[in-house]
Amino acid sequence: MRGMLVRVTDGWTEVLRRRETGSPAGPYPVPVQHLLGEMVAAACLMQANIKFNGALILQIFGDGPVKLAVAEVQPDLALRATATVTAEVAHGASLSAMVNVTNQGKCAITLDPKDRFPGQQPYQGVVPLFGDRREKLEQLSDVLEHYMLQSEQLDTRLVLAADGDVAAGLLIQRLPLEGVGNLTGISAHRADEDEIGLNEHYNRIALLASSLKREELLTLDAQTILRRLFWEEDLRLFPAVTGQAAPHFACNCSRERVGQMIVGLGRDEVESILAERSDVEVGCEFCGLQYRFDPVDVAGLFLGHGTLPPAEGGIQ
Repeated sequence: MRGMLVRVTDGWTEVLRRRETGSPAGPYPVPVQHLLGEMVAAACLMQANIKFNGALILQIFGDGPVKLAVAEVQPDLALRATATVTAEVAHGASLSAMVNVTNQGKCAITLDPKDRFPGQQPYQGVVPLFGDRREKLEQLSDVLEHYMLQSEQLDTRLVLAADGDVAAGLLIQRLPLEGVGNLTGISAHRADEDEIGLNEHYNRIALLASSLKREELLTLDAQTILRRLFWEEDLRLFPAVTGQAAPHFACNCSRERVGQMIVGLGRDEVESILAERSDVEVGCEFCGLQYRFDPVDVAGLFLGHGTLPPAEGGIQ
């Protein structure tokens, strides 16, 4: 088995701070905060687990008051997250109440390579927010375990939790066949599938992991958690990733990217916006930075040249 444990502190509180100070809607309702924090922790775990050279984007979308929630993690564990809330979210609202009212909600995981080949498209896997019997899933961890079982054919156990200070997660996964068994193609693949749900060693470890309480995950350090859960097991603990290499907030929005988006709207649409107001203003949903383009800036965009002034500093 392999395991990973993540605790995101500064990066997560920065996401919340920027939402609180940069959005007219103010801070996220507590249930949305918890969901988005769990998504941040899960995305960090999955990115570190697969070591993908590109962005891993986790999205939850549906028909409830939370239309969309997104967490994105880069290969260096730079992260950003946002949610679109269009109606009141009840205190203590469940996952289905927020985003899966009529059981049409979806979870999408996108892997967007950093250096794409010509014509290469991002890989995306999509799973519903219900189980095999179409029962609504109320835990993000259940949704993601189902996704990883489908995509990797390996048993996975996730424990996730978040509050206003910490986004944390524990991932336990059964390793595939070792050595030459991995080179035998279909037979190895079938052997892995045959082990799904039946490997007694994995089931024991997963059961122990599931006993981890939310408060323990949010407050205890890694060594204490491992000692409490797996004190009878043979463990190999690797050095923690800390400092600048650890998960941290960063947004890759830029004036150039926003300019390309404006051009994509078409000249007629942009000119209609300018006719109503003196400039085109676009705010980044992730970091709160505001980008403004006056008529001269817009003319330069559509001419394919023109100097773009830097974005205004601060969060608005």
